[in-house]
Amino acid sequence: MTDDRSWEGNWKARLYERVRERGYDSLTAFAEARPTASFVSLAEELGPDDVAGAQVYDGLVAEAVRSKQVTRLVRGHLVRELWGCLPEGWPVAMDDESRFRVAKAIGLWSGIVPVSHKERVRRAREVLRANPPPAGWRPLGPDDELLRTLLPDDEA
Repeated sequence: MTDDRSWEGNWKARLYERVRERGYDSLTAFAEARPTASFVSLAEELGPDDVAGAQVYDGLVAEAVRSKQVTRLVRGHLVRELWGCLPEGWPVAMDDESRFRVAKAIGLWSGIVPVSHKERVRRAREVLRANPPPAGWRPLGPDDELLRTLLPDDEA
């Protein structure tokens, strides 16, 4: 769990220094090597006392914008939330508990997507509600076939 120290000093430089110390040339490469880990887990791995999940997400968005890979980042973010909220995969039956867990995963995901992707994510949420994935579905990364159908690449 981070405290206020994560925001002290030049946190961006600290974040990238930690990434390089672990042998990665970008935060994206570090995160993609752990495609199901939450942003908080990634932050804890980089610096349990001075890196925050929000900082990891901020860095990943900046890199995705520069590399024109925002859609892939958005898909990857959904993977992370699904793994955190639905550890057994998509529910077999939608009882109150599983409805809550699905809503939590989708809400955490769609609540912080970049503005450029808000409408696409809204449409993807509608598709997921109308046509739920098969029971047990749990994507392993942003290139999952169903995710690519929901949010196809379109960046130039």
